[in-house]
Order: sequence, then C-alpha cells, then structure tokens
Amino acid sequence: MDFLTGTTTDQAPADPAATDDMLASQPIGYWSGQVHAVVTRHLRDAMAGIDVTQPQYWVLNSVKYSPAAPSRDEIAAQLLPLADGQHEIPRVVAQLLHRGWLRTDAGHRLYLTEAGEAARMRLRELVTELRAVVHDGISDEEYVAALKVLRRMIFNVEGARNP
Repeated sequence: MDFLTGTTTDQAPADPAATDDMLASQPIGYWSGQVHAVVTRHLRDAMAGIDVTQPQYWVLNSVKYSPAAPSRDEIAAQLLPLADGQHEIPRVVAQLLHRGWLRTDAGHRLYLTEAGEAARMRLRELVTELRAVVHDGISDEEYVAALKVLRRMIFNVEGARNP
C-alpha cells in the first residue's frame, strides 16, 4: 500500500471551527459522522412528532417498492445494513402489523394496507420537507459531487469493484 502517493495534505485534528482554507486537512470520518448524526436526529425528531420511526418508514417503503410481496425475513435482510441490530426490523414489522399498516396473506407475505399507504404518503411528504431543509443552499450538482466523493472514498477503502 502506497501511503501519501500523490498527496501533500497532512491530516489535522477535527476542528468544527476550521476555516475554508483548512478544510482539506480535516478528517472525513469526523465530518461524515457529524452529518449522519445531525441529519438522522433531525429526521427522527420530526417523525417522533407524528409517532412514527425512521425504521418504520424504511419498512413501509420496502414493502411498497418490492417487486413481489416480501416475507418478514426478506425485509429484515434487505434493511439489516441500516438497522440498529438484527432484531430491529422484525420488531418494526410486528409494530406495523399491530398498527394495521401492514397485513400478511396465507403465505406470510407482507402487504401495505390502505392505512399503511396513507401513513407512508404522509411520511413521504414530511421527509421531502425535511430534505429541503437539509439541502437548502446546495444545488443538485453540488449534492451529486459530494456523493461521488463519498462513494469514491468508500471504494478507496474497501476496494469495491464498481466505484
């Protein structure tokens, strides 16, 4: 592994008050962690105001957009990378069944109910409003550029085949 190849920027300690001319030396782990924490808290606080959780929204969307009605295990496996542990999504499915936002058929496949689709649409409107707050002052081009940089960093670290 060739460290520092093609770069002369030293790593500085994380500094929330770093000026623009100091940003190139700031650690990505700190800043990406801060963004994750702040945005997640923003979303979850807003959703709590209407008695819904972010994982519930994930499940509703996953059921809605699955090509075929998924099983509980399929939804749990699909959302595991986002979840806080292996038991979170199965619990969320149970909550949504209890609320009447999901139903199962004889084959234990999951479907949205009318109430579930109405809740999903309300959440979609809320998330769209929250996204506008997060993206205020950021063009689509800047957003895409930022995600490309993050995706490349993931590739650089993990050696993924598709950057």
